[in-house]
Amino acid sequence: MTRLNPKYIPLVATAVVLVAVFGTGSALYPNFGTPRVFVNLLNDNAFVGVAAIGESFVILSGGIDLSVGSMVAFVGILIAKLLQVGCDPFLAMGIALCAGTFAGAVMGCLIYFFEMPPFLVTLAGLFCLRGLGFVIYPESIGIDHPFYAQVLPQLSILVAPKAVLPFTAMCFLASVLVGTFIASFTRFGRNVYAIGSNENSARLMGLPIAQTKILTYALAGFFSAAGGVVATFYMQSGNPASFVGLELDAIASVVIGGTLLTGGVGFIPGTLMGVLILGLIQTLINFNGTLNSWWTKIVIGVLLLIFIVLQKLISRRAVTQL
Repeated sequence: MTRLNPKYIPLVATAVVLVAVFGTGSALYPNFGTPRVFVNLLNDNAFVGVAAIGESFVILSGGIDLSVGSMVAFVGILIAKLLQVGCDPFLAMGIALCAGTFAGAVMGCLIYFFEMPPFLVTLAGLFCLRGLGFVIYPESIGIDHPFYAQVLPQLSILVAPKAVLPFTAMCFLASVLVGTFIASFTRFGRNVYAIGSNENSARLMGLPIAQTKILTYALAGFFSAAGGVVATFYMQSGNPASFVGLELDAIASVVIGGTLLTGGVGFIPGTLMGVLILGLIQTLINFNGTLNSWWTKIVIGVLLLIFIVLQKLISRRAVTQL
């Protein structure tokens, strides 16, 4: 009998939890398992999912990024303000993506060259980006550009009767595919795994530690900025005070998705499943109608603790087998 590789155990556990939550909802509520609910699930969690892909790379490298929520809010208000003054929407999105990538690269440089803890550097990034958002405009700005009002709705695809896959959901799925390709089929992706597994060993192997770390945080900044772009598609507005705590949802999605907090082990499709699990829990509570919405946070917290304990047990097992 072939034994399951320990690195796949968290991913399998995530898949089991996803199926269990979806099966429970479908058994309790007749309309829960419909394509329309699943499409809405992808749509409602698209911006979280896109940002979580970038967070996956950071955690795989053994780091952490706390600036995700502020980055999404900053990009949202930046795009809304640029559109308000007459900027082309594609130019506004390009500027936002470049700004996010640059901010991520700066944080990566500080972490590597000054040997600063990722927690503190990205925490500083959280405050800086949030403040910059309020400097751009202190209040919410609605987006009424024709591209958002007329073009985006036409990009939706009918995937089943009464189930339309919005462009935001397609952006999420496309991000998963791109992230999976980068992580699994590129040299950069292999370097990220190697650094997360053991940075000293990776250095002795001659891997480009500096380049990989900086690119990892730049990539995370890009995906967070892309999450901000998707958020403007979804909300049709920008608000510098929005998405407080989104970074915690992104980190929870990554960990529940089977990526080890210590780095080196994890899969991007697992992050997709982690995002879906968080969304399914919220949907279950909404279908119930009698539970307080804060039960979502309680259940997520319990799941997070379970997966952290599972990761610890796997790590101890791997050490004892050496």
